[in-house]
Parts: sequence; C-alpha cells; structure tokens
Amino acid sequence: MQHKVIDAEDVVIRFAGDSGDGMQLTGTLFANTSAVFGNSLSTFPDYPAEIRAPKGTVSGVSGFQVHIGSRKVNTPGDYCDMLVAMNPAALKANAKWLKRTGLVLVNSDAFDDASLQKAGFTTDDPFVEAGVSDRNIIVAPISNLTKESLADSGLDPASILKCKNMFTLGMACYIYSRPLDYVYGYIASKFAKKHPEMVEPNRKVVTDGFNYAAAIQAVPNVYTIAPAKLENGTYRNITGNQALAWGLIAAAQKAGLKLFCGSYPITPATGILEELALHKSLGAKTMQTEDEIAGICTSIGAAFAGDLAVTTTSGPGLALKTEALGLAVMTELPLVVVDVQRAGPCTGMPTKTEQTDLNEALYGRNGECPVVVLSSHSPAHCFDAAFMAAKIALERMTPVLLLSEGFLGNGSEPWRIPSMSDYPEIKPRYAKASEAPFRPFERDEKTLSRSWAVPGTPGLEHRVGGLEKMHSGALSTDPENHALMVSERAEKVARVADMIPPLEIDGAASGELLVVGWGGTFGHILSAVEEARKEGISLSFAHFDFINPLPANTGEVLAGFRKVLVCELNSGHFAAYLRSKFPDHEYLQCNKVQGQTFLVHEILSSIKKAL
Repeated sequence: MQHKVIDAEDVVIRFAGDSGDGMQLTGTLFANTSAVFGNSLSTFPDYPAEIRAPKGTVSGVSGFQVHIGSRKVNTPGDYCDMLVAMNPAALKANAKWLKRTGLVLVNSDAFDDASLQKAGFTTDDPFVEAGVSDRNIIVAPISNLTKESLADSGLDPASILKCKNMFTLGMACYIYSRPLDYVYGYIASKFAKKHPEMVEPNRKVVTDGFNYAAAIQAVPNVYTIAPAKLENGTYRNITGNQALAWGLIAAAQKAGLKLFCGSYPITPATGILEELALHKSLGAKTMQTEDEIAGICTSIGAAFAGDLAVTTTSGPGLALKTEALGLAVMTELPLVVVDVQRAGPCTGMPTKTEQTDLNEALYGRNGECPVVVLSSHSPAHCFDAAFMAAKIALERMTPVLLLSEGFLGNGSEPWRIPSMSDYPEIKPRYAKASEAPFRPFERDEKTLSRSWAVPGTPGLEHRVGGLEKMHSGALSTDPENHALMVSERAEKVARVADMIPPLEIDGAASGELLVVGWGGTFGHILSAVEEARKEGISLSFAHFDFINPLPANTGEVLAGFRKVLVCELNSGHFAAYLRSKFPDHEYLQCNKVQGQTFLVHEILSSIKKAL
C-alpha cells in the first residue's frame, strides 16, 4: 500500500512492554539505526525498579524512549509521537506520555481479558479507559504474525515468541523510514559464531514486520527525518557509562599509567565496571569486589601503588565508601570515585534517576574532609568529565568525586569520536629521591599538592594512614599541626579552580533572569530556554560542570542578574550551596523529586513564573 510520506523535523518513539518483551533491545537498535542514518538523537531507558515484577503488571513495564531529529536533539522528549505497547500494562503505564496527535501500536494478541484485568483495566475498552481512543491506533496481532513468519524456521515455540520484538522493530522502521542494514548487521554479529541458526530467522522476522507495516491500511502515514547537520567527524552512538569508562582509559594512557577499577556491582553504575573489564588490552584492570567498602579500599591500594585508581558506585554505595574516602583524603592519594546517582534514600528506586547525592558528595564525610566534585551533563560529555576528573586527581594528588546520573549512564546520544591529540597531557607529580630525608607531605608552593611516592622507589620510603601527620610523615596529635594540615588540604582543593575553565553564559552577561543547573538537567534546561526565547522572553543560561571548587568567575556571573533560577532533580541542594557561597542574590528554585527527568514544559513554566 502507498502511504503518505511526511517530512518531520523530529519524532519521539516510546517502546514499552513487559520486562521479557525485549523493548530495551528494540529501542537500542532503533536508536543505533537512526544514529547510523545520521540523525541527532537522545534516548532514555526506563527500567522497572523490581528485579522481576509479576508478568503483565504495571510495575513490571520496561520502556525505552528515543528522540531523533534532523537538528540538534537535547532531550529524549517530553511526550511521544508513537507509543508501542506490547501488552495492556504498557498501555496503562505510558498512555499519559502520548501526544494528542500520537500513534499507538499495540500487540492485540496480548490484550485478552486476563491481561486487561492484571493491568488494572476495569472495562473492556482499554483505549477509552486510557484516554487514547481519539488517536491513530494500529491493532496488530504481533505474536501470531511472528509465529506465522517463523513457522518453518525450526525454532521451538518459546524461541519464536521471543522474536516478536524484532517484528515490532521492523514495523517501526517502516513507519519512520529507517533502513534495515544496521539491524541485519547486528543480527549477523550477535548470532553468527555461537548461534548461526538464529541469523536467518531474525532477519526474516524483522523484514516481515517491515513489509507488514507497508501492506496494511492501518498505518496512516510514514515519516522521514533527514540526517542532522552535525560537525564533521566520525560518530557513534554511546551511553554515558560507556563514555565514562573510555574517558578513564584515555586519561590513563595520557598519564602513562595502568588503570585499576575496584567496584561492587550496583545499579545504575555497573555498566562502567563491565565496560572497563572488556579492555584489558588497553591496560585496564578490574576487580569485582565482595562489597562497596572493599571496592574503594582496593582502589586506594592501587593508587598507593601507582595506578590511576577508580571506584564506581551509586548513592547507597557512596554512603558505604565514606570512611575509606576520608582515608584517601588523609593520605592525599589520587582517586576517582564515580557516583551514578539514583533515587534514594537507602535502596530507594534503583532504576530511577535523581540528583539527590549532591549534599553527600559535598559534605558526607566526618571531619574537615573536602574533595573535588565534578558532574557530567550529557552521555557524550561523560567522556570529557571522566578525563578531567582523572587529570585533576593525578596532578593535584586528591580524590575527585564525579557525579553522573542514571539518566546519563543508561541514556545515549551521538558522540563525535575525538583525536587524542586534542587532549592535554596528564603529568602526575612524582616524588624524586634526594639526599635529604623524604618528606611525604611537603607541598608544591603553587598547588599545595604533595608528591606521589610510588612504593619500591629507593629513598622514598614513607608512612601513610588514617592518623594525622606532619609534613615529615611522622604521626602528630599537635593541635597547631592539625589546624595547619586541615587548612592546607582545603586550600589544595580550592586551588583546583585554576585548572578549570570559567563559567560560560548562554545569552547576555546581565539581565533579569539567569537560569542555572548542573549535571544531567543540561539538555532540558537548554531546550526550555530556547522555547522561552522563541516566545520573546529574554534570559540567560549557565550550567555548572565543576561544583567544588566552583569556577573562579561564578560570583561575577551571578552578580549580573537580578534573579537566579536553579533547576535540579532534588529538593534544592545546589541552590542552598550557592546561597552559602554567594548570599547576596535572589535565588528561585525549580525542583523535582520523582525519580524522573524534568519535562521541558516544567522548566518553562518556572521560567515564566520567575518573570
């Protein structure tokens, strides 16, 4: 059938189904296909918080949203143009995210009475009850069509049914004019060695899904989204966790060091440990430890031994690492601690994103115990943030806490693969043996950093540990010495400001309103600011990647505006931090604590209210 072709600037598709329906893979393949095609994109996987919620229930729904465009895409999108619902629970949970002009694709084979009841529907018309009966609805017997497609494949019934996500992918690729070449290549690479018998069935079922969508009248239109005009270069789609791992590897190579990561698996940070484990050939050493405390302690040992040392975690794990992080501060060893934040407190909602660990990062240790705190603002930026965190740690002999978020770690976007010649050298401050006794805590006059004395170097024998020491390394309980060392450790962190770039302003340097944020709110705030400007609103925007210390010009930037609107996914941590540093300003807040990212219209509403 010949469908009407519509040129679209951007579209948002949300794939949703039970945890076993393969929606994460479907969404990832659709996103990667779009990246290869040349579209700008942003994705947001939405996993259920339960390990295995009851099948067919709303709590067990797994979603994957992808926003593709012919221009720069900054967010996964507030609402979707097409919702794929593989069962009634997926429809129930996600109908609220569908645009008024949206398209619904459902697997009608899953919409039986028992499934409707399990999903919480109380009538026999789920589309009316979900409030989407006025949308374009494609009711397709996807399960049965998959069985028909693979009837002669020789696969068992259970294996055949698992392929229904590929049939769905084929339909989505037809509706949005995605070529299937990348999908075919993925199928070949995934199955060719261990399960070659699965290659042809999967190729066939995705092709049949594509052709089925092309043949039915229920598809109202098909859409084309032209490639985006991106900066010249070689691109790949990358998740934040991948980018962070690669940034750490790049930093180790620039420093001429081995990389060691000691970590305990924890959602949503586990992907970093898994990615590093794949790259032994690049000098990465990984150790999956028995708990969070062991993870950071092995990394402190590796830092003492002369490696670029890393440990990764999420909020509850960061709490467990607190005492050992104090040890790293006291011993003044280079250590990168990555916290991929999730909703808390305690176990909270493991698969949901938040920015609620900022106070913990800034203040969550006993004693006067400052550390450098950085944040990443997009999946691709995780590479640069990780590189910079390692550079600061190694050159200033200090622990660095890098804050990411579940939204960034699991989300993806196109990343322009850089040339490593564009990145600066990393030069650790190694101690040198001399005739005089080695003083391990004697400091560089400019940076106040101590020297790194790698064990086994003749003449550099010294003692480290959790007790206070003098510059000579001798233990000390002298009050004046303690005050001096506390002051020097704090000033060492403060002087890191000379390594970081000045805070940039998007817009005028002065005015009525400055919108600020940090971390993964970047794309949503930028989109809201752009929408506000389209409506004739004058405002400026600044985003913080460096939190402790703040950029040196922060006070000057804030002084140019009458009001400062701070947007963050917590109850106001960064706003309170800015108030404590720069009290002579009027701070307004836009906060959200739902385990979900901002919607652009939520920030836009706060902007209008502020003005």
